[in-house]
Amino acid sequence: MNNDQKQSTLEQTRPRFKEIVEKNFLMDTDVYVSTKQLSAEEAIGTPERKDFPIIIGKEHVIEANVLGAKGHAYTDSPRAYRGVLEDVLDLPFIKNQDRAIYTATLNAVLNHLDIVKTTVHCKDEDPEKCALEIAKFILDNHGQIKVGLIGLNPAIAERLVDTFGNENVRITDLYEANIGEIRFGVEIWDGSHRTEDLVKFSDLVLLTGTTLLNDSFDKILNLVKAYQKKYLVYGVTTAGVSELTEIPRLCPYGRAE
Repeated sequence: MNNDQKQSTLEQTRPRFKEIVEKNFLMDTDVYVSTKQLSAEEAIGTPERKDFPIIIGKEHVIEANVLGAKGHAYTDSPRAYRGVLEDVLDLPFIKNQDRAIYTATLNAVLNHLDIVKTTVHCKDEDPEKCALEIAKFILDNHGQIKVGLIGLNPAIAERLVDTFGNENVRITDLYEANIGEIRFGVEIWDGSHRTEDLVKFSDLVLLTGTTLLNDSFDKILNLVKAYQKKYLVYGVTTAGVSELTEIPRLCPYGRAE
């Protein structure tokens, strides 16, 4: 097994990120990185539906600001942080909160350098339009298939069911209040125990970028590869990571600020 295979996907971005920072002379400058926990309204505005994870308090969006450019990341472990880029590059990937700070900062830096622009969460009714676009993209590019959704995003789940039928959709989540619930005609499975079942069932696995921050992404990716399934990641969290690792990502209405 080579060194890249031993490293997590997030860890693999560190040398590239460091190279970009050094190339643009950001490492040795007085660049401050501030991260704040956003309220639901700050993060996604006021969409009509009220069952998004951030609104019900399951997850939070943190925002990194680098030279005026912003980068978001979803996490269940928000933590305020202030430092310089050199410090962020040295953060260990042991805790969810440190992975979140690193990822949001990576997004902000790549936004600042015009490498990636969709690093800020969409607002108001854009999440609903995003769900429609994602379902349409999958149908247009893969046809009438079985889709597994890892991480319950209610808007996306509903549109997947509308497009492919509830018999062709499976959903897992880690939030205890969701597990066992029937949403849009689909039972929410426990992601701690039934991810493999979802992958085996699916032709394509659609997973939230939060899996990178809770350290489950690489386990899921290994299952996807073992069963030779297609996959896509959605959302702003993985904007920078996808750019540096070529992970296929969908984020139709991500913004740049």
